[in-house]
Amino acid sequence: MICLKHIGIIRSKYRSREQAPFQGKGVSRILIDPEYGKGLKDVESFSHIHVLYYLHKSNSYTLSVRTPWDSSLHGIFATRTPNRPSPVGYAAARLIERKGRELVVEGLDAIDGTPVIDIKPYIPKVDCKKANSGWLERKD
Repeated sequence: MICLKHIGIIRSKYRSREQAPFQGKGVSRILIDPEYGKGLKDVESFSHIHVLYYLHKSNSYTLSVRTPWDSSLHGIFATRTPNRPSPVGYAAARLIERKGRELVVEGLDAIDGTPVIDIKPYIPKVDCKKANSGWLERKD
């Protein structure tokens, strides 16, 4: 059994999935629930954070999908479609500022009201990998 708690909510100008930009380009706010506010201590010392959120508007999925970058079918786990068996969203977002329990961030593609399930600091020494871009490299 998996039990996840939401720790806050995303406030965004995007009201629907169709309005949200691919891979997030706008500014959003993350409002952390009062019981978790103390857990934000020192988060403002980081320029970026990992944000995991629950894609609460996702209601179905297929194992093969087409992406905005390619008309070919790809396996769901080789894409970033929000329609997933376990609808968890992820972004490495720039932390613009912290105001108490509110984080102002850039780089989320989440819609207004999306539950946040975790936040972690982005640490370049650990998180920045020399990696390839898989099938996307064939598109360039």
